[in-house]
Amino acid sequence: MVGHILPAIAILLAVCALCQWLAWRVKLPAIIFLLLVGILSGPILDIFKPQELFGDLFFPFISLSVAIILFEGSLTLKFSEIRGLQQVVRNMVSIGMLVTWMITALVTRFALDLSWQVAFLFGAITVVTGPTVIVPMLRTVRPTAAVSNILRWEGIVIDPIGASLAVLVYEFIISGGGRGALGHTMLTFAEIVAVGAIIGSGGGYLFGLLLRRHWLPEFLHNLSTLALVIGSFALSNALQDEAGLVTVTVMGIWLANMKGVDTEDILDFKENLSILLISVLFIMLAARLEMTSFVELGWSALWVFLAIQFLARPLNVLISTYGSALKWPERHLLAWIAPRGIIAAAISALFAMQLVNHGLESAKALVPLTFMVIIGTVLLQSTTARLVALWLGVAEPEPKGFLIIGANEVARAIAKALLTAGLRVQLVDDSWEKIAKAKMGGLPTYLGNPVSEHADRHLDLIGIGRMLALSPHDSVNLAAALHYRMELGKNNVYTLQSKPSNGGTNSQQVSALRRGKSLFGTKVTYESLQSALAAGAAIKITNLTESFGMAELQTTHGEGLIPLFAIDERERIHVFSVGETVAPVEGWSVLSLVSQAG
Repeated sequence: MVGHILPAIAILLAVCALCQWLAWRVKLPAIIFLLLVGILSGPILDIFKPQELFGDLFFPFISLSVAIILFEGSLTLKFSEIRGLQQVVRNMVSIGMLVTWMITALVTRFALDLSWQVAFLFGAITVVTGPTVIVPMLRTVRPTAAVSNILRWEGIVIDPIGASLAVLVYEFIISGGGRGALGHTMLTFAEIVAVGAIIGSGGGYLFGLLLRRHWLPEFLHNLSTLALVIGSFALSNALQDEAGLVTVTVMGIWLANMKGVDTEDILDFKENLSILLISVLFIMLAARLEMTSFVELGWSALWVFLAIQFLARPLNVLISTYGSALKWPERHLLAWIAPRGIIAAAISALFAMQLVNHGLESAKALVPLTFMVIIGTVLLQSTTARLVALWLGVAEPEPKGFLIIGANEVARAIAKALLTAGLRVQLVDDSWEKIAKAKMGGLPTYLGNPVSEHADRHLDLIGIGRMLALSPHDSVNLAAALHYRMELGKNNVYTLQSKPSNGGTNSQQVSALRRGKSLFGTKVTYESLQSALAAGAAIKITNLTESFGMAELQTTHGEGLIPLFAIDERERIHVFSVGETVAPVEGWSVLSLVSQAG
């Protein structure tokens, strides 16, 4: 038996990694490829049967996976950030969410003749979008800053809120359980909420104290968090059936908003774990689908998809954006983009199994109906959103900003000069001390690993078209160059050398090609720039004229001049780098490092 399971698990993990890589490579949501693999290996080829493979562990694995995914999503829900968002976002995750829920439930009830319980549960499940599907789409569509920010934050906030709504609707259905007394139903529902709230907030508070007072060593933070989530989930379910999901959601929100508690490392770990669970879970759930279940839904199911795409979402946006400064084309694009993702798939599968066990046979329609919405929204919107954005005139113009890897002295000086020249910059560093100095200088920053999943989901790349790797560490620069050359294009990735270039061996030259273009010339290094700045050098902007051109600028400052960037008459930015010829003329501006002597 073990000899059969181990190869299957190994192949499953390898396929998950391949799907994630392919999604990153073509800049599409990973669930497209995960879903395709699951359907091919399950209902079509019949070579992967996850329920038979995992046996009695299948249902517990799904439950724990959903709990961990929900906990990770709720860790991103910080009330301070919500209060600082535009009113549109707050409306979309509150009033707008309720509008989507009610319309979806009503259309599902009458189009498919499902029970009210299943219709309202399906409506709650499908209000979520989520950053796992939104972020890859935004990077392809590149809408204006307003639209991008709204969709990105809606995806982050709606995930735990929408999932919690689905959990509460499900718990309400279960609390009725065939018992006719409304009072008893409400009491059971209250017990579920009470157990979830007490254990979730209590566990979150106690664990937050451990973190805040440093009673746990850092290497145990992630392990302890995982143990706490699973333990609290199991305890809540033991005390009150199905209270576990409420517990982990409350716990995540509590930790995210507890003062003096740093959850960044925990969130990074949980996001990596969530990628694995999302990938495995999506393939497993898709493999369990039966093609006959889609046929049984009939063409009436198409009305549900059309209502979600063309009625519920536009009405959500119309109400949520009322009185805002958004232009109508921006509102139209918001109304077009709202793909559903893994949270909807996982919760629908979990609830469908549980409700069928409780005797609600019509719940079998939850899974195929949810997958139909996921497939329809992701495929339709990922293939058309860019065209719609261009047609509406709300696609971002050619991005001119710079993503700067590092917040050290050199990076801060260059970022400040670019910002002064009117260009957008975003500094990234995992050093709190360096980020703090950059913030004090008024520079936009991101604290964390630039190539992490957290950065992919939370790093604001609006208006960013190029990357400057300015870290003194070659490994950091190389990793960033490899990561962002797919995102920004290999011709828009630049790295600062740690030592002067001397030609090197073939392997070294290949490595140099992979790391992007070398900044500012073959002899310019991080150390040389740092030394110059320490000696009093400064970055200055020079406007070239007919009488004072580039030749005069170089003659005036001699060897104390290092040209960095040039801005032409059409406000296009040019980078002085190896292999890139820049010839500034009259009317251009040149940003250069000038020594004190010069």
